[in-house]
Amino acid sequence: MNFRQLDLNLLRVLAAIHRTGSVTAAGKALALSQPATSNALSRLRDHFRDDLFVRSPSGLKPTRLCERIAPEVQAQLQLLEATLTERDDFDPGHSDMRWRTSLSDLGEMMFLPPLALALRKQAPRAHLTNVSVAADDVPAALESREIDFAIGILQPRHRGVRADLLFREHYVAMTSSRWRPANGKAGRSLSARQLAEAALVVASPTATFHGSVEQMLVRMKLSDRIVLRARHFGALPELALNTDLLTIVPQMYAANVCERLDMRVWELPRTVSPNYDVRLVWHASTAQDPAHQWIRGQVHRLFGRVRATP
Repeated sequence: MNFRQLDLNLLRVLAAIHRTGSVTAAGKALALSQPATSNALSRLRDHFRDDLFVRSPSGLKPTRLCERIAPEVQAQLQLLEATLTERDDFDPGHSDMRWRTSLSDLGEMMFLPPLALALRKQAPRAHLTNVSVAADDVPAALESREIDFAIGILQPRHRGVRADLLFREHYVAMTSSRWRPANGKAGRSLSARQLAEAALVVASPTATFHGSVEQMLVRMKLSDRIVLRARHFGALPELALNTDLLTIVPQMYAANVCERLDMRVWELPRTVSPNYDVRLVWHASTAQDPAHQWIRGQVHRLFGRVRATP
């Protein structure tokens, strides 16, 4: 194939069909008629000598060649758009910018209130929406601009997705202040034996990596000590406060809860307690955008404990 003979406008059609899975939807997104979009797809097929998309019950599916080139085309188009689009200085006090983020239920409890306070004080006309995106789907959502950034236990290894480490976290046990281990001293931490004698309540949220709590308990052969599983972290404090149950939660969350409720925090054995990194992730196409730089700066100011990437 001869790249010089390729009409680069066709690449926008390729990216749109790949993103939407539909010729009609791609045409609407590009303000093209259905026949014009179909014609463009035909020309693309001729140029690449490949079907590029094949029909399936759920829509058009990319061929192996298309799956390889379409994400790269999309990323390059976004970078080109960011380069060519005029960028004015961002004035948070007067901007009506709309950001979309992805936070888990725990992330929403921990990160959204401070972010909301910062926005109301500094950017009162701006908007922020939390969109439910599974952790594995975050890179694709960033690439398609479904979201602008995400905060969480994320390890993106996709080209075009950038990440900053905000802080490192570990898990602790949390109980009612009246709770005491069945045996041994009641110090600042619990031994593996004391943990094995406790009745546990854990959160099993979907679309996050917090399943590592149960993985830890399986390694310790304590999964049979789980007597209650909740879907959301928000239910755990009340469950532990009014029962003899012990729950395992991130230290940051436990500290927040203990400011409001009569709870006690216990350190777990360091040899078994899982640690994890909390990152801010975004797409490279927004790296130089003043509005996006500003909101990422707020995230670092509020939650960052390590230096940000320049």
